[in-house]
Amino acid sequence: MQILVIGGTRFIGPYVVRQLVQRGQSVTVYHRGLTEPDLPLTVRHIHDPAAAMPVVSFPPTVFEPAPDVVIHMIAMGERDAQAAMEAFEGRAHRLVVLSSGDVYRAYGRFIGLEPGPVEKGLLTESSPLRTVLYPYRDRARSGDDWMYSYDKILVERVVLENPSLPAVVLRLPKVYGPGENADLATVYQFRHQPQWRWTHGYVENVAQAIVLAALHPARESRIFNVGEEITPTVAERLEHLPPSSIPVASNTRHFDQDIAYDTSRIRQELGYQELVDSADGLRRTLAASSG
Repeated sequence: MQILVIGGTRFIGPYVVRQLVQRGQSVTVYHRGLTEPDLPLTVRHIHDPAAAMPVVSFPPTVFEPAPDVVIHMIAMGERDAQAAMEAFEGRAHRLVVLSSGDVYRAYGRFIGLEPGPVEKGLLTESSPLRTVLYPYRDRARSGDDWMYSYDKILVERVVLENPSLPAVVLRLPKVYGPGENADLATVYQFRHQPQWRWTHGYVENVAQAIVLAALHPARESRIFNVGEEITPTVAERLEHLPPSSIPVASNTRHFDQDIAYDTSRIRQELGYQELVDSADGLRRTLAASSG
């Protein structure tokens, strides 16, 4: 199978590419060439400045040969999602895009963007989405800043509305591992909120979910939450971690609102299970941070 990975040279991407190659797939990575991770020699690289976010154009070489599956690692908003759909419709059989739990209305309430009561229970793929778009626009330095037009809700809307190119949307958790969030600040900075829950995922496990979504034979569009089977509280995570001097986060968020996923769908339909257990994932992450 021919698989095109858009982006894929930082953090999660190299794990995805290596796992695909281990499964016997032919992989092409379309990127700027600014970061060259250690990837198998069989991986084909297409370097192009146009691979910078937002990716809105594709050179003819990405279609030679035409990919069976496209994995878009860096679709951030409506414009680049639409460009991918227009480029690969009629050429590819499936598009996999990475989304986020920040699409949920519960997340909007957590950051104070959405009014309303706390939403109890786990977030499923059918849980309500935010009604307020562009959650990080107030942080953008200019209209050219990626945060200005970022919204994964718009990415999902574009790719799911076109049945001629089936799309798999993966709503990722907070990912940690060597290379990013390696100091586990997303745990330590919330130690003043011991009962709060936020679904995390070790980088190699998240890559496994992406690979399963790319290779599964189903032809219909689908949404999957990705992350831990059971989301522990901050206090439960800290039981397995050494002390840290990372500063505590500001208390402006609404910590009565958990951001905890129900991940049963991807486990039942795609057979997803963790490659690395949580204890080992924490050990590897902390070892990378201290090293």
